[in-house]
Amino acid sequence: MNIAFITPEYPISSFSGNIGGIGTFTKTLAEQLIKNNCNATIFIHSQFNEEVITENGVEIHLVKKKVVKGITWYTNRRYFNKYVNKVVKQKNIQVIEAPEWTGFTAFMKFNCPLVIRLHGSDTYFCDLENRNVKVKNKFFEKKALTGADKIIGVSNFVAKKTQGLFKLNNDIDVIHNTIDTVLFTPNHQQVKSKTLLYFGTIIRKKGVLEIAKAFNKVIEKDKDVQLCLLGRDNVDIITEKSTLTIFRGLLSEKAKANFKYYEALPYQKVIKYIQRSDIVLLPSFAEAFPMTWLEAMALEKKLVTSNIGWAKELMIDGVTGFTVNPKDSNKFSEKILELLHDNTLASQMAINARNRIINEFDIQQSMVKNIVMYKSILK
Repeated sequence: MNIAFITPEYPISSFSGNIGGIGTFTKTLAEQLIKNNCNATIFIHSQFNEEVITENGVEIHLVKKKVVKGITWYTNRRYFNKYVNKVVKQKNIQVIEAPEWTGFTAFMKFNCPLVIRLHGSDTYFCDLENRNVKVKNKFFEKKALTGADKIIGVSNFVAKKTQGLFKLNNDIDVIHNTIDTVLFTPNHQQVKSKTLLYFGTIIRKKGVLEIAKAFNKVIEKDKDVQLCLLGRDNVDIITEKSTLTIFRGLLSEKAKANFKYYEALPYQKVIKYIQRSDIVLLPSFAEAFPMTWLEAMALEKKLVTSNIGWAKELMIDGVTGFTVNPKDSNKFSEKILELLHDNTLASQMAINARNRIINEFDIQQSMVKNIVMYKSILK
């Protein structure tokens, strides 16, 4: 089979934008398709330069953004659609997959079936955060969804929520996000005791500000605990200030002394930071089925996550780690301290977390489901 992916991001050296879960997922799936004797092509839209490269057997097209003042939304989509259809014919691509985020594929028509995979739309995330969604974003996202030949959810939660928000009549199948447990292998040799890590975008919706409040309470009980944030800073959607600046402002003087921040690092270095940390904190308010959680669990880390929506499909509270309401800073800090001071319990939970990924969310299992899904569309 010959499968192509449309994406706003992809983790390669020539891509200068932010890399999130969509990019990580797409890379993993594309490279696994190659290993399963399929062909995979990537189209990264809205780029500064146009380029075609090959990495790990995947052909990657960076497609330039066509800017025309006032109508870029139209000219960029039109140019991209023509570019992709040309390659579809040349390479005999059989299925194209895209995320629903901001409805980039709205009004596009491809020379092969289109799958939309629900990683979380702007409409979905705004609903979870109780924010107003931009009218144009919701319009484009619904248009993209209704124009798809097949819709796949990465969790039951995102599938049901999306179906309700857009009043879709389509049946939405679910293929959970998964991870390569061979690539993400535990290494506890260099773990630094009493170190807490958050990795991902520094943004309110990921619960980053709640970490500051909980850490203030932790440091009062144990002055040796260290906290590290790893990721790109973002302008806060409410205050329009740097989220990192707001975060620092929430820290007590004691907490500030034990806090470090590292801007986004290459993918392999991020894995090393996760491996070296004692406990990983991922208290997000808005996810679909987060790759960061899968990565931390596969790396056998002690975990405190949020308990919202999708969480129950991945984490088991008290078994694979702790799940809490991120706004409950007392409970949040208590669970961090429990993992810090009960090593037997914490280590068993970490082992359970990796075993759950191996048994339920390993890439090899989902590859079978994905290939069956693509073949069903061709039939």
